Amino acid sequence: MRGNSLFKRTYNQCLSLLGDLPPGARLGSEAQLAQVLEVSRTTVRAVLAALAEAGLVTAEAGRRQIARHPTPAHYFPEPQTESVRASVERQFMQWVLQGDFRPGQLIHCAELARQFNTSTTAIREYLSHFSHFGLIERRPNSAWVFKGITADFAAEIYEIREMFELRSAQRFASLPPEAPAWRELDALEAEHHALLKEIHVRYRDFSRLDERLHRLIHDASHNRFMMDFYDVISMIFHYHYQWNKADEKERNTVAIHEHLAYIAALRSRDARAIEAKCRAHLRTARSTLLRSIDAGPLRPGASLPLDPDRPPLALPVGPSHSKAKRSPVAARRR
Repeated sequence: MRGNSLFKRTYNQCLSLLGDLPPGARLGSEAQLAQVLEVSRTTVRAVLAALAEAGLVTAEAGRRQIARHPTPAHYFPEPQTESVRASVERQFMQWVLQGDFRPGQLIHCAELARQFNTSTTAIREYLSHFSHFGLIERRPNSAWVFKGITADFAAEIYEIREMFELRSAQRFASLPPEAPAWRELDALEAEHHALLKEIHVRYRDFSRLDERLHRLIHDASHNRFMMDFYDVISMIFHYHYQWNKADEKERNTVAIHEHLAYIAALRSRDARAIEAKCRAHLRTARSTLLRSIDAGPLRPGASLPLDPDRPPLALPVGPSHSKAKRSPVAARRR
């Protein structure tokens, strides 16, 4: 259990709960903690035992009390708290955004697995989510080819994103005050303010912050289909944003202010304010995405030049994606 990322993640969440209460305060029952932390009672029991071993919690006559507040040294490092899927997802997005990753290029599972220090099974399971949407296609030689998207496909994705996020945002606002998601929101808000102060030199750091905020909101839905779908949303929006360099600093500054207004609306728990700020920000995101697609490698007449320094994980294959099939959703519209 001690080597399990779920245990470590729950342990860290419990430490945050302890930090919000005074020494001597009673902890809830195992069932109550399991509900708040959204884990099993078995995991909660193991975490409480570890907290007692660390001298942070005492148990007398069946009553658990906070002995002292945790320090930063008590927390597990963040990379250790990630699930395999979350680790693959984070590294894949970083690879896509930092590399020369173009439509028509191959993705080799074995090479990605070595680079991400994980199994080929974990890579295949992650990539399979995108294949259902026509973004990635499986090849017979155990490779995948990235196909990219069209403006029509992006418009369809936006419609679904708006519907899912509006629902998730309302669910987020209904979370109890002690839910860990609120503390994560506090931390993200602080990071937004810090980035805003250094926006002139750090404006390209916004993509990762944007992904984390929207994923936190989507996770509040507790709906596996909505949460899985966000993988597709994140890849589409953040991959294409990188092609539009015009006014990037100004666009990201506007987006940060929209995020802060969105966060304030979530805290207000006002359904109308949440819907208004969510829709306003997503409209801006949609406009940015469409402009980025137009500026990217899928625009009419765009070429895909070969780069001798391109990482070996992305190899050129076949013609430009402009000749590829339309997405399954778009094809049904005809």
